[in-house]
Amino acid sequence: MMENEDKRRIPLKWKWNLLITGATLILLVLFSLIVFNRVSNVLINQAKAGLNDQAVVINKQLGKYNQIDKQIKIGENYPQQRVSIYDPHGKLISGNRAYEQIKPIQSDRITIVNDQHNKRLVGLFLVKNTKTNKLIGYLRISNKFNNYNKIRYKLLETLFIFVLIGVIIISILSYWLAAKLLLPMNEIQKTINVLKTDPDSDQRLEINSNDELSDLGVVFNGMIDQTQRYIHQQQQFVEDVSHELRTPVAVIQGHLKLLLRWGKDDPKVLAESLNASLQETKRMESLVTEMLDLSRAEQIEINYGNEIANVNEVVNQVYNDFKMLHDDFTFTFDDDTYYESYIKIYRNHLEQLLIILLDNAIKYSETRKEIHLSLSSNTNMVSISVQDFGEGISKENLDKVFDRFFRVDKARSRNKGGNGLGLAIANRLVKAYQGDISIESSVGYGTIFQVSFPILKQDPK
Repeated sequence: MMENEDKRRIPLKWKWNLLITGATLILLVLFSLIVFNRVSNVLINQAKAGLNDQAVVINKQLGKYNQIDKQIKIGENYPQQRVSIYDPHGKLISGNRAYEQIKPIQSDRITIVNDQHNKRLVGLFLVKNTKTNKLIGYLRISNKFNNYNKIRYKLLETLFIFVLIGVIIISILSYWLAAKLLLPMNEIQKTINVLKTDPDSDQRLEINSNDELSDLGVVFNGMIDQTQRYIHQQQQFVEDVSHELRTPVAVIQGHLKLLLRWGKDDPKVLAESLNASLQETKRMESLVTEMLDLSRAEQIEINYGNEIANVNEVVNQVYNDFKMLHDDFTFTFDDDTYYESYIKIYRNHLEQLLIILLDNAIKYSETRKEIHLSLSSNTNMVSISVQDFGEGISKENLDKVFDRFFRVDKARSRNKGGNGLGLAIANRLVKAYQGDISIESSVGYGTIFQVSFPILKQDPK
């Protein structure tokens, strides 16, 4: 069934070609009809003017007489027309015998009649004496319209050839143009086929123009990058969780085996095993919570892309909370901003970021329990700094502090309850909101973390 549908499918370039060719055909036919109609009207008006001029000349000749009789011969002087003369009552005096009688008229008139598939121009004119202005008869001039018919047929032939050639040329050009314009679509299809075979492929669309199709290519490449990033993040999430959970699971399993063998009969061993297992389950719970926080932070663009927060308000709130919770520490806050700054970030994420940095500062400040928090801004950016005076970080470890599960001193960090995910979450939060995070540290003297975000707007306090 699907094969039959594919066989009946009309390619897009053919649809485009048929559409453009059909539209062009309609436009050319309409244009030809307008040209034909205008030229026909011009020819008819010229023929009427010529017929009228002839009538004026004949009227001058007949106007010399007081009465028209059969002795006056006019038609012999105009072989291209049929000239007939009538008396004032409309009876034929000389001329075409097919029209023995006409109805008297009040004024000159020219009409077009059909005569065996050809048009004929017929004019009826009043004939008056030039001196007395008395009606002495009527003049009928019939023009076979030969020139008009010849020109009309020639024009129809020319316009038909013009439309035919125009449609052929436009059809060829539209097919070529459609094939050229659809090249990016073919490249998209090729890229999708490559990615279906190898999802981790670096194959991307090449952007060689600056139009809507290039915009589509940019969006397509960005979508592929984002999809691959999410896939890698999920893979990394699974690998990290499985790696970090292996140790606590092994510890709990070891204690359970110990209890099954003989430890359950020894109250001391039983208590130690249960306490150790409980501690490991708490660490597992903390690890899972942090991993989920990290996973959510990696999807901020989708869920929290339009949130806005007041930086001054959030920093002041977190500062006051930490002063209350850690009364054994000395906290100082320097606010160098003159206006309240607003940035594009979810308020809870900004709080979470500050909590991670302050918790990290407290965790590694054992001797000098002092934390400095500062807030500053310029025209475009707002910066938040957290400084501690703890043990510091060596230069070789500065580039690793934002890696998942990295700990400067793994043994001491585990004793302090850390999983090595806090700074990784902080880094991901900052990057997701187009911010910047930096670190300065010296072993034995402490560490300074600084985060900066673009300012959306500033309001006077």
